[in-house]
Amino acid sequence: MKHAVAIAWTALALNCADPAAAQSPYAGEQTRAITALSADEQRGWLDGQGMGLARAAELNSHPGPMHALELAEALALSDSQRRDLQALMSRHKAEARTLGAEVVRLEAELDRLFAERRATADNVSQVAAAIGAAQARVRASHLATHVATAALLTPEQIRRYDALRGYAGGSAAPAAAGAAADDTHRHRHRH
Repeated sequence: MKHAVAIAWTALALNCADPAAAQSPYAGEQTRAITALSADEQRGWLDGQGMGLARAAELNSHPGPMHALELAEALALSDSQRRDLQALMSRHKAEARTLGAEVVRLEAELDRLFAERRATADNVSQVAAAIGAAQARVRASHLATHVATAALLTPEQIRRYDALRGYAGGSAAPAAAGAAADDTHRHRHRH
């Protein structure tokens, strides 16, 4: 037993002595423009990409406008639905790009605090909280856009969307119920 423990400690010591074994998975990232964000991540925030932020909606029968438009023929979207979805997507993309630019700006600010050796517990906490809030606004925008998309589609179109996107077993019930409630609400306020 002592011999096995000695071998294990020797192997551990050799691995720690090997610079390659001790190298961080972050090695090489210190040269990024913003160390916390890869070029792809920056582009994602700045371009208003989905980045999985609306997965909760997408996987629970609340389609996104971009994919609904891509599937327009298969979903038999009306001209009106196409126009409404295109307008929704355009508004959302503009909003998501603006909000995403704020995330990138704040990440750069946080990076500068450390690079310039000005980081304190207080200013790091403040900027980190601001980053979290900015990311939440981006995510809320993506999720709200999925809610609005579901309201523009019929329950059958939502079921077809789920099937075409590979979400077997998905249910359009939540989206259909929300759309029906919205229609009832709008109908009541028109009179």
